[in-house]
Amino acid sequence: MATRTVIPFGPQHPVLPEPVHLDLVVEDEHVVEAIPQIGFVHRGLEKLVQKRDYNQFVYVAERVCGICSFGHGYGYAAATEKLLGIEVPRRVDYLRAILEELSRIHSHLLWLGLLADGFGFESLFNHCWRLRETILDIFQETCGGRIILSICIVGGMAHDIEDSMLRDVCDKLESLRHDYKIIVDTMLNDSSVRSRLCGVGYISFEDALELSMVGPFAKGSGVEHDMRTTGFGAYGDLEYFEPIISNECDCYARCKVRCEEVFQSIDIVKELVAKIPHDGIGGKPGPKVVPPEGRAHVLIEQPRGEAFYYVRGNGTKYLDRFRLRTPTSQNLAGMVRALQGVDLADVPMIILTIDPCISCTER
Repeated sequence: MATRTVIPFGPQHPVLPEPVHLDLVVEDEHVVEAIPQIGFVHRGLEKLVQKRDYNQFVYVAERVCGICSFGHGYGYAAATEKLLGIEVPRRVDYLRAILEELSRIHSHLLWLGLLADGFGFESLFNHCWRLRETILDIFQETCGGRIILSICIVGGMAHDIEDSMLRDVCDKLESLRHDYKIIVDTMLNDSSVRSRLCGVGYISFEDALELSMVGPFAKGSGVEHDMRTTGFGAYGDLEYFEPIISNECDCYARCKVRCEEVFQSIDIVKELVAKIPHDGIGGKPGPKVVPPEGRAHVLIEQPRGEAFYYVRGNGTKYLDRFRLRTPTSQNLAGMVRALQGVDLADVPMIILTIDPCISCTER
């Protein structure tokens, strides 16, 4: 019988973009079991909802994570608006959906670069992040910030984005599409890339459902779960939307889903810009508007998957509770399942394919 050894993996590792910590039980070079050290670093962000009024807290919610920043502000604002009974103008719904899709492109390009870096393809890493700069430049021109946008507020938007600027965004996305096709061709068809991804980290459709996996991690196992299909915000006005899925159930499938979602997001942005209404952007509720006693929640589709936002009011300008459930916390169980029985050398690749965001999870 082979000797079993426990190898600590992370939180610091040359491949990992996030401080994931696992204890790997191995026999020779094969992982028998992966035991996650699920920390919960209390950064105090949720607690701050009791010390910052509901208008101020949107800026705290944005800082849960840099990469998911806009989505967290959007989710918190939407939940608070539901609690207050505020219906935002349709233009606001459109602008929020446009910025969320741009955030998805930015997040996936960042992830593709990290994946390339994970198996030593440095030139591909540089090209992915070069294209990501296009999205960050768009954020800077339209919102003023490159990562923390601070444009989404409770009741509307901090400022409008002119139609001419939105048309320029579409032109830049079309230019990006051409270069991105070359990157995708390499990511999905290069033999060295396929050898590292195909057949690695297998999770069946049944396991993905059982473990409540979300986002591209679940879609790579054939699970058609995407909150955009519910039509929240402006997504209900899309002429056609269907989640991108793959049935290979491995690391390659998750990579393919994210690659194709970038093309889908470009098309969504172009359609929303073409249809955007002109009914104004609303504004911040006045000082006399306070959240009533009660609770509200919303679900949105972040780049990593379904995210849940919950708020509870007590009749004052300070909320009683804010709660966030992130996609990564949903996907950790699936990551552990995917690591069972794999070669030790494949562990970093499998962890990367869930696109872990520990900043979101440990808040």
